[in-house]
Amino acid sequence: MERSSGDGGGDNRKKKEEDEEEVELSVERIFESKEVPLWRSQLTVRALAVSFMLGVLFTFIVMKLNLTTGIIPSLNVSAGLLGFFFVKTWTKFLEKSGLLDQPFTRQENTVIQTCVVASSGIAFSGGFGSYLFGMSEVIAKQSTEANDAQNIKNPGLGWMIAFLFIVSFLGLFSIVPLRKIMIIDFKLIYPSGTATAHLINSFHTPQGAKLAKKQVRALGKFFSFSFLWGFFQWFFTAGDSCGFVNFPTLGLKAYENRFYFDFSATYVGVGMICPHLINISLLVGGILSWGIMWPLIRDKKGHWYSADLSPSSLNGLQGYSLFIGIAMILGDGLYNFTKVLGHTLFGLYRKLTTKDPGSVLPVGTCSPTPNSSISYDDQRRTQLFLKDEIPTCFAVVGYVGIAIISSATLPHIFPPLKWYYIVVIYLCAPTLAFCNAYGSGLTDWSLAPTYGTLATFTIGAWAGSSHGGVLAGLAACGVMLNIVSTASDLMQDFKTGYMTMASPRSMFVSQVIGTAMGCVISPCVFWLFVKAFHDLGVPGSAYPGPYAAVARNMSILGVEGFSALPKHCLTLCYVFFIGAVVINAIRDAVGKDIAKYIPIPMAMAIPFYLGSYFAIDMCLGSLILFIWGKIDKAKADAFGPAVASGLICGEGIWTLPSSILALAGVQPPICMKFLARKTNAKVDAFLGS
Repeated sequence: MERSSGDGGGDNRKKKEEDEEEVELSVERIFESKEVPLWRSQLTVRALAVSFMLGVLFTFIVMKLNLTTGIIPSLNVSAGLLGFFFVKTWTKFLEKSGLLDQPFTRQENTVIQTCVVASSGIAFSGGFGSYLFGMSEVIAKQSTEANDAQNIKNPGLGWMIAFLFIVSFLGLFSIVPLRKIMIIDFKLIYPSGTATAHLINSFHTPQGAKLAKKQVRALGKFFSFSFLWGFFQWFFTAGDSCGFVNFPTLGLKAYENRFYFDFSATYVGVGMICPHLINISLLVGGILSWGIMWPLIRDKKGHWYSADLSPSSLNGLQGYSLFIGIAMILGDGLYNFTKVLGHTLFGLYRKLTTKDPGSVLPVGTCSPTPNSSISYDDQRRTQLFLKDEIPTCFAVVGYVGIAIISSATLPHIFPPLKWYYIVVIYLCAPTLAFCNAYGSGLTDWSLAPTYGTLATFTIGAWAGSSHGGVLAGLAACGVMLNIVSTASDLMQDFKTGYMTMASPRSMFVSQVIGTAMGCVISPCVFWLFVKAFHDLGVPGSAYPGPYAAVARNMSILGVEGFSALPKHCLTLCYVFFIGAVVINAIRDAVGKDIAKYIPIPMAMAIPFYLGSYFAIDMCLGSLILFIWGKIDKAKADAFGPAVASGLICGEGIWTLPSSILALAGVQPPICMKFLARKTNAKVDAFLGS
């Protein structure tokens, strides 16, 4: 009896400890006393006004990154942090004035973050640094194939806005009916969405609000520094190859092979946000290509390719750098596509064949047992998530309606893109959107560019070279990429909304509003770049638009075959394609502990075309964060993203005044250029005479 009594007491103590731990860990118990506002109340005028301002800021940042290296870090943290700061400052002012009628809630913060990311996301999915810019005459002239009028469409503000409004909303309607399956039934993680939700939840606790103020202060300091540094550098850029951006930090020989530190605060910040392995992979790719391969291939001038070709010709060295990089990107993309698709199909098979109604897919850190009770947090969140239904018929009618409109109008914008090509894309798109959203929930890896490339090859080959197949392929890429990209983004946001108790309706509406904003803001910002920087898209310029050339040449490959490649380039492409697949397989086989030391092929491929200068910047960002973490890990974790965001935002927004100055014809007063000793002696002799 005593033994039994002792066990019972132990069980009671254990249960009490578990209950106390549940209360301590429960997020929703902290917010239990706060009423969840109605979905319409979450969509405030101030939230949309702040979203518009931040949408413009982030669009400039994404556009600049698009047109330089194509590496876009996650800006969710910056959006959530700046949204919190602006609205909190406004509400505090109104509170002191006695005019505050609605307090700032985490649901409103979530709406802002969703709207901002949706708006600035159009700068990526709109293809201003890839397929859409790849249609232009500037990019077409860089190759001798398919540069006729039927395969060219130059940027125009009107048709770009119309195109984006036609294609950018389909992904939202395609995935809405599956939100319960993805979030509630399958319990997919969506790591980025989950991390953003934790961040927003923490902001709105008393301790989190204090930390957020300090983070915003740090962001503001480094924003100011980055902006002023960009302004200072502008004074020294009066001519070609002038300024700090062309400083031969590692010597003139290294500079010729694109190894130098270009003093970019933006890429130091991007390096602090990106994982260390990405930055090291970029540097390894730069050393392999510009340090070893291209000097060796350059020695073959006159044998492998004509010595009379210009440096930018795709039949010369530029062709090797571009097509070998494409081969690595395709190898990496194909491997990850196959892997994620396999995960998806296997997970669905397990889910559909299991007879256990309580089981879930093995995607979380732990799977609940059939007898385990649902946590208090999940009970509250699920109840709200299912309360504000978005009718399935609304989504179906919306998708079909937009599909009919776009099938009728897109051929007028792109004549080679026939209406039946578009119908085929829209029939396949919901399935691919589901696969991408599901795979993103498992791995946080969106394969939208891979699905876009698939459409490029398929539609381009179907149209044929003599019927504008290259332009048709690029346009098809845009249609498909927009659908699958916005679908995965919306599901990430649904996960964030689920964990912050934001209504699915307010999330959907904010995503639609943000997308509509982006359909206007992004083309206008791109148009400003086009008008202000006349060498936009030219290799070696400040904004070379590398992925525009990659996208166009992928389309040429799909239509023309391998005839466009220089001598021995195809053999090297096979080697690097297989190498990318093998490296990925090895990374998966050896486990995470060893894989973190093996470079990522996709990242290695980017410097093949551009050079290593930005990789050096990004590695410096990694080094700063690494040393900071060794000195004070808590501060590095808390303030690292804020410092990085400040560096990115400051120099990114400097692009706006620099563009206005260029449009106004205001030139910098000084050209700072670096010459070799012999060249300098000749210049001195010439000036002396």
